[in-house]
Amino acid sequence: MKPAQFDYIAAATIEEAAAALAASGGDGKIIAGGQSLMPMINFRLVKPSVLIDINRIAGLDRIGFDGTRLRIGATVRHHTTATDALVAKHLPVVHDAMHHVAHMTVRNRGTFCGSVAHADPATEMPLMTRFLDGTIIAYSVRGERRIPAAEFFVGSLVNALEEDELVIAVEIDAMPPETSWGFEEFARRHGDFALACFATTLRVENGVAAGVRIGMMGVGETPLRLREIEDIVEGTDLSDAVLDTVADRLADILTPNSDIHASADYRRHLSGVLAKRALRAAWSRAQNRKRP
Repeated sequence: MKPAQFDYIAAATIEEAAAALAASGGDGKIIAGGQSLMPMINFRLVKPSVLIDINRIAGLDRIGFDGTRLRIGATVRHHTTATDALVAKHLPVVHDAMHHVAHMTVRNRGTFCGSVAHADPATEMPLMTRFLDGTIIAYSVRGERRIPAAEFFVGSLVNALEEDELVIAVEIDAMPPETSWGFEEFARRHGDFALACFATTLRVENGVAAGVRIGMMGVGETPLRLREIEDIVEGTDLSDAVLDTVADRLADILTPNSDIHASADYRRHLSGVLAKRALRAAWSRAQNRKRP
Protein backbone atom coordinates (compact mmCIF):
# COMPACT_ATOMS: atom_id res chain seq x y z
CA MET A 1 0.00 0.00 0.00
CA LYS A 2 3.01 2.27 -0.34
CA PRO A 3 4.10 3.67 -3.70
CA ALA A 4 7.52 3.26 -5.21
CA GLN A 5 9.65 6.40 -5.08
CA PHE A 6 8.88 9.09 -7.66
CA ASP A 7 9.66 12.73 -8.36
CA TYR A 8 6.91 15.34 -8.22
CA ILE A 9 6.40 18.38 -10.46
CA ALA A 10 3.63 20.95 -9.99
CA ALA A 11 3.32 22.36 -13.49
CA ALA A 12 2.27 26.00 -13.89
CA THR A 13 1.44 25.81 -17.60
CA ILE A 14 0.34 23.23 -20.15
CA GLU A 15 3.67 23.65 -21.90
CA GLU A 16 5.58 22.91 -18.68
CA ALA A 17 3.51 19.79 -18.08
CA ALA A 18 4.06 18.58 -21.64
CA ALA A 19 7.80 19.21 -21.43
CA ALA A 20 8.06 17.26 -18.17
CA LEU A 21 6.04 14.39 -19.62
CA ALA A 22 8.27 14.27 -22.71
CA ALA A 23 11.41 14.35 -20.56
CA SER A 24 10.20 11.36 -18.54
CA GLY A 25 10.67 9.07 -21.53
CA GLY A 26 7.34 7.36 -21.05
CA ASP A 27 7.71 6.89 -17.29
CA GLY A 28 5.76 9.99 -16.24
CA LYS A 29 2.12 10.23 -15.19
CA ILE A 30 -0.26 13.19 -15.15
CA ILE A 31 -2.30 13.69 -11.99
CA ALA A 32 -5.41 15.85 -11.70
CA GLY A 33 -7.89 14.08 -9.41
CA GLY A 34 -5.90 10.91 -8.84
CA GLN A 35 -8.90 8.79 -7.86
CA SER A 36 -7.86 5.99 -10.21
CA LEU A 37 -4.14 6.70 -10.47
CA MET A 38 -3.21 6.84 -6.79
CA PRO A 39 -4.65 3.41 -5.87
CA MET A 40 -2.76 1.92 -8.81
CA ILE A 41 0.45 3.62 -7.66
CA ASN A 42 -0.08 2.52 -4.05
CA PHE A 43 -0.54 -1.09 -5.15
CA ARG A 44 2.53 -0.67 -7.39
CA LEU A 45 0.55 -1.62 -10.46
CA VAL A 46 1.97 1.61 -11.89
CA LYS A 47 5.46 2.89 -11.02
CA PRO A 48 5.97 6.34 -12.54
CA SER A 49 9.37 8.00 -12.26
CA VAL A 50 7.68 11.38 -12.04
CA LEU A 51 4.19 12.57 -11.16
CA ILE A 52 3.18 15.76 -12.98
CA ASP A 53 0.43 17.71 -11.18
CA ILE A 54 -1.69 19.89 -13.49
CA ASN A 55 -4.04 21.32 -10.85
CA ARG A 56 -2.28 24.68 -10.74
CA ILE A 57 -2.65 25.34 -14.47
CA ALA A 58 -5.03 28.24 -14.98
CA GLY A 59 -8.12 27.68 -17.11
CA LEU A 60 -8.27 23.88 -16.99
CA ASP A 61 -10.95 23.97 -14.27
CA ARG A 62 -13.60 25.54 -16.50
CA ILE A 63 -16.60 24.40 -18.53
CA GLY A 64 -17.16 26.59 -21.58
CA PHE A 65 -19.78 26.82 -24.32
CA ASP A 66 -19.12 28.36 -27.73
CA GLY A 67 -22.70 28.17 -28.98
CA THR A 68 -22.46 24.65 -30.38
CA ARG A 69 -20.03 22.65 -28.21
CA LEU A 70 -19.23 22.33 -24.53
CA ARG A 71 -15.59 22.16 -23.53
CA ILE A 72 -14.80 20.45 -20.24
CA GLY A 73 -11.31 21.26 -18.95
CA ALA A 74 -8.89 18.69 -17.59
CA THR A 75 -9.29 19.62 -13.91
CA VAL A 76 -13.09 19.98 -13.87
CA ARG A 77 -14.34 17.77 -11.03
CA HIS A 78 -17.20 15.28 -11.27
CA HIS A 79 -19.20 17.35 -8.79
CA THR A 80 -18.78 20.45 -10.94
CA THR A 81 -19.95 18.61 -14.06
CA ALA A 82 -22.94 17.21 -12.15
CA THR A 83 -24.05 20.65 -10.93
CA ASP A 84 -23.03 22.93 -13.82
CA ALA A 85 -25.86 24.92 -15.42
CA LEU A 86 -24.36 24.70 -18.92
CA VAL A 87 -24.17 20.90 -18.74
CA ALA A 88 -27.74 20.68 -17.40
CA LYS A 89 -29.05 22.89 -20.21
CA HIS A 90 -27.06 21.67 -23.20
CA LEU A 91 -26.14 18.07 -22.25
CA PRO A 92 -28.93 16.89 -19.94
CA VAL A 93 -28.08 13.21 -20.51
CA VAL A 94 -24.57 13.91 -19.17
CA HIS A 95 -26.06 15.81 -16.24
CA ASP A 96 -28.26 12.78 -15.51
CA ALA A 97 -25.39 10.30 -15.83
CA MET A 98 -23.06 12.21 -13.51
CA HIS A 99 -25.27 11.53 -10.50
CA HIS A 100 -24.42 7.84 -10.82
CA VAL A 101 -20.67 8.47 -10.51
CA ALA A 102 -19.00 6.85 -7.50
CA HIS A 103 -19.46 8.53 -4.10
CA MET A 104 -19.25 12.12 -2.86
CA THR A 105 -15.60 11.98 -1.85
CA VAL A 106 -14.65 10.67 -5.29
CA ARG A 107 -16.90 13.17 -7.10
CA ASN A 108 -15.34 16.04 -5.16
CA ARG A 109 -11.84 15.17 -6.39
CA GLY A 110 -12.08 13.01 -9.51
CA THR A 111 -12.16 14.70 -12.92
CA PHE A 112 -14.24 14.14 -16.06
CA CYS A 113 -11.21 14.19 -18.35
CA GLY A 114 -9.19 11.96 -16.05
CA SER A 115 -11.91 9.32 -16.19
CA VAL A 116 -12.02 9.57 -19.97
CA ALA A 117 -8.24 9.15 -20.16
CA HIS A 118 -8.39 6.18 -17.76
CA ALA A 119 -10.75 4.52 -20.29
CA ASP A 120 -12.53 2.21 -17.88
CA PRO A 121 -15.34 0.59 -19.93
CA ALA A 122 -17.70 0.55 -16.91
CA THR A 123 -17.66 4.28 -16.09
CA GLU A 124 -19.98 7.06 -17.19
CA MET A 125 -17.61 9.69 -18.61
CA PRO A 126 -16.08 7.49 -21.35
CA LEU A 127 -19.59 6.34 -22.30
CA MET A 128 -20.91 9.90 -22.56
CA THR A 129 -17.92 10.97 -24.63
CA ARG A 130 -18.19 7.98 -26.97
CA PHE A 131 -21.90 7.79 -27.65
CA LEU A 132 -22.21 11.57 -28.08
CA ASP A 133 -19.22 11.54 -30.48
CA GLY A 134 -17.06 13.81 -28.37
CA THR A 135 -13.51 14.87 -29.13
CA ILE A 136 -10.54 14.45 -26.80
CA ILE A 137 -8.05 17.32 -26.91
CA ALA A 138 -4.52 16.03 -26.33
CA TYR A 139 -1.40 18.16 -25.94
CA SER A 140 2.32 17.45 -26.21
CA VAL A 141 5.51 19.34 -27.02
CA ARG A 142 4.50 18.89 -30.67
CA GLY A 143 1.29 20.84 -30.12
CA GLU A 144 -2.41 20.03 -29.89
CA ARG A 145 -4.08 16.92 -31.32
CA ARG A 146 -7.82 16.32 -31.59
CA ILE A 147 -8.85 12.68 -31.24
CA PRO A 148 -12.42 11.55 -32.06
CA ALA A 149 -13.88 9.43 -29.27
CA ALA A 150 -14.50 6.62 -31.76
CA GLU A 151 -10.70 6.33 -32.13
CA PHE A 152 -9.68 7.15 -28.55
CA PHE A 153 -10.93 4.08 -26.66
CA VAL A 154 -8.74 1.17 -27.75
CA GLY A 155 -9.48 -1.40 -25.04
CA SER A 156 -10.14 -1.79 -21.34
CA LEU A 157 -8.00 0.88 -19.63
CA VAL A 158 -6.23 1.51 -22.96
CA ASN A 159 -6.47 4.76 -24.92
CA ALA A 160 -4.94 6.23 -28.06
CA LEU A 161 -2.70 8.78 -26.35
CA GLU A 162 0.98 8.83 -27.21
CA GLU A 163 3.25 8.43 -24.19
CA ASP A 164 4.11 12.15 -24.20
CA GLU A 165 0.52 13.42 -24.56
CA LEU A 166 -1.86 14.60 -21.86
CA VAL A 167 -5.59 15.32 -22.09
CA ILE A 168 -6.34 19.02 -21.61
CA ALA A 169 -10.07 18.99 -22.47
CA VAL A 170 -13.01 17.03 -23.83
CA GLU A 171 -15.45 18.67 -26.25
CA ILE A 172 -19.00 17.43 -26.86
CA ASP A 173 -21.66 18.87 -29.17
CA ALA A 174 -24.68 20.32 -27.37
CA MET A 175 -27.89 18.34 -27.73
CA PRO A 176 -30.49 20.12 -29.92
CA PRO A 177 -33.25 21.63 -27.76
CA GLU A 178 -35.88 19.19 -29.07
CA THR A 179 -33.80 16.12 -28.17
CA SER A 180 -34.90 13.90 -25.29
CA TRP A 181 -32.89 11.27 -23.49
CA GLY A 182 -32.93 8.14 -21.37
CA PHE A 183 -30.22 6.85 -19.06
CA GLU A 184 -30.48 3.61 -17.09
CA GLU A 185 -27.64 2.08 -15.08
CA PHE A 186 -27.58 -0.87 -12.70
CA ALA A 187 -24.91 -1.50 -10.06
CA ARG A 188 -24.93 -3.71 -7.00
CA ARG A 189 -24.71 -0.59 -4.82
CA HIS A 190 -25.10 3.06 -5.71
CA GLY A 191 -21.74 4.39 -6.85
CA ASP A 192 -20.28 0.99 -7.73
CA PHE A 193 -19.11 0.21 -11.25
CA ALA A 194 -22.05 -0.54 -13.52
CA LEU A 195 -22.93 -4.13 -14.35
CA ALA A 196 -24.61 -2.65 -17.42
CA CYS A 197 -25.78 0.75 -18.59
CA PHE A 198 -27.88 1.93 -21.53
CA ALA A 199 -28.06 5.54 -22.74
CA THR A 200 -30.04 7.05 -25.61
CA THR A 201 -30.98 10.36 -27.15
CA LEU A 202 -33.71 10.86 -29.73
CA ARG A 203 -36.34 13.19 -31.15
CA VAL A 204 -39.97 12.49 -32.04
CA GLU A 205 -40.93 13.69 -35.52
CA ASN A 206 -44.31 12.91 -37.06
CA GLY A 207 -44.97 10.34 -34.37
CA VAL A 208 -41.76 8.32 -34.82
CA ALA A 209 -38.25 8.33 -33.37
CA ALA A 210 -35.59 10.29 -35.24
CA GLY A 211 -31.91 11.09 -34.74
CA VAL A 212 -31.50 8.09 -32.47
CA ARG A 213 -28.21 7.60 -30.62
CA ILE A 214 -27.56 4.60 -28.38
CA GLY A 215 -24.60 3.74 -26.19
CA MET A 216 -23.77 1.13 -23.57
CA MET A 217 -21.10 0.48 -20.98
CA GLY A 218 -20.17 -2.40 -18.72
CA VAL A 219 -20.81 -4.96 -21.46
CA GLY A 220 -17.63 -4.73 -23.54
CA GLU A 221 -13.94 -3.83 -23.50
CA THR A 222 -14.74 -0.22 -24.43
CA PRO A 223 -17.78 2.07 -24.20
CA LEU A 224 -20.07 1.25 -27.11
CA ARG A 225 -21.98 3.20 -29.76
CA LEU A 226 -24.57 0.72 -31.06
CA ARG A 227 -25.54 1.82 -34.56
CA GLU A 228 -27.27 -1.48 -35.33
CA ILE A 229 -29.67 -0.89 -32.45
CA GLU A 230 -30.10 2.72 -33.52
CA ASP A 231 -31.26 1.49 -36.93
CA ILE A 232 -33.85 -0.78 -35.28
CA VAL A 233 -35.32 2.13 -33.30
CA GLU A 234 -35.09 4.86 -35.97
CA GLY A 235 -38.44 5.60 -37.62
CA THR A 236 -40.52 3.55 -35.17
CA ASP A 237 -43.05 4.43 -32.50
CA LEU A 238 -41.15 2.39 -29.87
CA SER A 239 -43.96 -0.11 -29.49
CA ASP A 240 -43.54 -3.12 -27.23
CA ALA A 241 -42.68 -5.18 -30.32
CA VAL A 242 -39.85 -2.79 -31.21
CA LEU A 243 -38.51 -2.84 -27.65
CA ASP A 244 -38.62 -6.64 -27.61
CA THR A 245 -36.66 -6.69 -30.87
CA VAL A 246 -34.06 -4.37 -29.31
CA ALA A 247 -33.68 -6.61 -26.26
CA ASP A 248 -33.40 -9.75 -28.39
CA ARG A 249 -30.82 -8.19 -30.68
CA LEU A 250 -28.73 -6.95 -27.74
CA ALA A 251 -28.64 -10.50 -26.40
CA ASP A 252 -27.24 -11.62 -29.77
CA ILE A 253 -24.59 -8.97 -30.35
CA LEU A 254 -23.21 -8.18 -26.88
CA THR A 255 -20.21 -10.13 -25.63
CA PRO A 256 -19.80 -9.09 -21.97
CA ASN A 257 -17.40 -10.74 -19.57
CA SER A 258 -18.33 -12.92 -16.62
CA ASP A 259 -16.78 -11.94 -13.27
CA ILE A 260 -17.45 -12.18 -9.55
CA HIS A 261 -20.23 -9.59 -9.85
CA ALA A 262 -22.30 -11.03 -12.70
CA SER A 263 -22.25 -13.61 -15.46
CA ALA A 264 -22.23 -12.71 -19.14
CA ASP A 265 -25.75 -14.12 -19.51
CA TYR A 266 -27.00 -11.95 -16.67
CA ARG A 267 -25.44 -8.85 -18.21
CA ARG A 268 -27.08 -9.61 -21.57
CA HIS A 269 -30.48 -10.03 -19.93
CA LEU A 270 -29.96 -6.88 -17.85
CA SER A 271 -29.00 -4.93 -20.98
CA GLY A 272 -32.39 -5.67 -22.54
CA VAL A 273 -34.23 -4.58 -19.40
CA LEU A 274 -32.28 -1.32 -19.17
CA ALA A 275 -32.72 -0.67 -22.89
CA LYS A 276 -36.50 -0.83 -22.59
CA ARG A 277 -36.51 1.48 -19.57
CA ALA A 278 -34.21 4.07 -21.16
CA LEU A 279 -36.02 4.11 -24.50
CA ARG A 280 -39.40 4.44 -22.80
CA ALA A 281 -38.05 7.31 -20.67
CA ALA A 282 -36.71 9.10 -23.75
CA TRP A 283 -39.99 8.60 -25.61
CA SER A 284 -41.98 9.91 -22.63
CA ARG A 285 -39.77 13.00 -22.31
CA ALA A 286 -40.15 13.67 -26.03
CA GLN A 287 -43.93 13.40 -25.84
CA ASN A 288 -44.06 15.73 -22.84
CA ARG A 289 -41.96 18.32 -24.68
CA LYS A 290 -44.56 18.44 -27.46
CA ARG A 291 -47.46 19.08 -25.09
CA PRO A 292 -48.45 22.76 -24.56
